[in-house]
Amino acid sequence: MSEYLNELFSLEGKTAVVIGGTGELCGAMAEGLAGAGAQVVLVGRSEAKAAARLEKLHRFHGKSYFESCEVGDAQQRQDLLERVLEKSGQVDILVNGAGVNSPTPFFEISEEELERILDVNFKALFGTCQLFGKYFVERGQGGSIINVGSMSGVIPLSRVFTYSATKAAVHNLSKNLAREWAPQNIRVNTLVPGFFPAEQNRKVLTPERVGQIMGHTPMKRFGEARELIGATLLLASDAGSFITGAEILVDGGYAAMTI
Repeated sequence: MSEYLNELFSLEGKTAVVIGGTGELCGAMAEGLAGAGAQVVLVGRSEAKAAARLEKLHRFHGKSYFESCEVGDAQQRQDLLERVLEKSGQVDILVNGAGVNSPTPFFEISEEELERILDVNFKALFGTCQLFGKYFVERGQGGSIINVGSMSGVIPLSRVFTYSATKAAVHNLSKNLAREWAPQNIRVNTLVPGFFPAEQNRKVLTPERVGQIMGHTPMKRFGEARELIGATLLLASDAGSFITGAEILVDGGYAAMTI
């Protein structure tokens, strides 16, 4: 049985770049990739957070490492790719998971806040897809891009106006790129977490909002970060070789709930 599963899901010999990998959700996804054998490059801004996460990744092997990068900066993105290629020789998997949020009421959203959330959630992701997508096309050996979407990209959610708009754009872009690059065997999918308590959304999880979420989630609980690993491995490995342009929901049934 394990031999069979290994054949399907093994990432031995692969390199995965995980942008946002120092955070809670993408950090768990990074652990899953490392556990399946991939060399994981954690990309973020906090070396302290990276050190704690690398400690967990190194339980599987010692191949993973951290790269500091402000992904909103085009030159830093280019430098990141060059450093990874120099150290690892290749990239096979890209996870785009950097994100910020804000509960600001609509009429109070400033131009500065709008730009900040757009820059991180969409423009930076757009830029990394351009950069790594071009690398995958020129390399000619396929690849897998996993963009981290949001339930608010599927169903508009109250109180997170800019965040919802950027995530809807991520979902749209992912499908468009999947169609564009399918002939080159480059798969682009969106992993869509439901409600998972994490650093970027704790500020909006008031008792009232938690009650609303639980009332709309058939499983009546929040997700745990480790519950994203199965979908991550499916999208990253040969087990998902015919999956592209998909939105994989990990939401406890939230999107299926009506009345």
